[in-house]
Amino acid sequence: MASVFPHHPPVDYAPREQTNVVVNGTEPTDVLQILSSEAAQEILGAVRDNPRTASDIADAVDRSLQSVSYHLDRLCEADLIEPAETWYSEKGTEMTVYALATERLVVQFGASADRSV
Repeated sequence: MASVFPHHPPVDYAPREQTNVVVNGTEPTDVLQILSSEAAQEILGAVRDNPRTASDIADAVDRSLQSVSYHLDRLCEADLIEPAETWYSEKGTEMTVYALATERLVVQFGASADRSV
């Protein structure tokens, strides 16, 4: 039986062109620590070309949903991934669709930037 809920409608999102991370020694940045995780890097790669739900990401990177959810939370806090849409399962459960928040991440040392995380 077909569901009344759309399962995977197209996601319309536009990531920022660039995000600058400033490492200046006076204000700590968690972004580099978050990115040092292999799991976080795999998740970023999984959503690079098309947004996905947490369960789709877990399948793509062959990790548990719990692990992926933890890293998604950290990547969202670092403003590297963002919720882009809400899809509904065939049972009507809301599922958040995640996408890259920025196309390019630039690390700068000692200088201020227009957009820093």
